[in-house]
Amino acid sequence: SLDHHAPPRDFTDALLLHLEEDPNMSWQHIIFELEDFIGGHSAIGNLVMMTLAALVQYPEVAKKVQQEVDEVTNTTREPSLLDKTSMPYTEAVIWETLRKASSPIVPHVASTDTDLFGYNVPKGTMIFINNYELNASCDYWRSPNEFLPERFLSAKGHVVKPNHFIPFSTGKRTCIGQRLVQCYSFIILATLLQKYDIKAGGDINIKPGCVAVPPDCFKLILTPRSSTSAFK
Repeated sequence: SLDHHAPPRDFTDALLLHLEEDPNMSWQHIIFELEDFIGGHSAIGNLVMMTLAALVQYPEVAKKVQQEVDEVTNTTREPSLLDKTSMPYTEAVIWETLRKASSPIVPHVASTDTDLFGYNVPKGTMIFINNYELNASCDYWRSPNEFLPERFLSAKGHVVKPNHFIPFSTGKRTCIGQRLVQCYSFIILATLLQKYDIKAGGDINIKPGCVAVPPDCFKLILTPRSSTSAFK
C-alpha cells in the first residue's frame, strides 16, 4: 500500500507519487522508467545464472568460493556486502564470468571530427568497441579460453582489474547500474554457495558474447550443505 504521508520506500513508491502529482506524464516517459527498473533486475539475474553455470563446469572454483565464504562468516551467519572486501576470490569469479561472456558494449558516437591512429573518424560516426577481442585475445590474457579467476588477483590476493577489461564500458557513458549489478551478484552468489552445493541437472552450453539468457537457460541441482544447517 502507498502511504502518501511517508517518504517513498523505494523507486516504485516514488514513481507512483510522481504520477499523482503530474498526471500529464507521458506514456513514453513511464516506459523509459520501467525499462530502467526492469533492466537492472534482469542484468543481475543473467550474471548470476552465467556465474552458476561456470561454477558447475569448474567445481574446484566453486569449492574455493565456499571455503572463502565459510572462513569469512565462520559458518555462523549469512554473508553481507560488508564482507565483499574480505572475499576477493568470489569477486574475481564474477569478473572472470564477465570476461568469458564478452557481451557487446553499448556504442558511442563521435562528438567531433577526429583522427584515430591514421583513420579519419567523422563527427556522428557510431563507434563500437570489440569487447570480444579485448576479453579473448592472447595478446591481453594468459590462456584466455580457460576459466581462471586468479587472473584478477594480485600476488597479495587483492582484486585487480586490467585497463583493457571494460565490461561496463568506459568514460562518461559507462553503465549507470554497474555497482548495483556487482554488489547484488556478489551477495546472491556468496549466499547460494554458502548454503548449497550446486551441480548440473543437464547439459550446460554457454554462448560467448551474450549475457541475456532465458529463464530456463540452465538446469541446476542445489543440495543443502551440512556445514550451514545450523542457521537459515
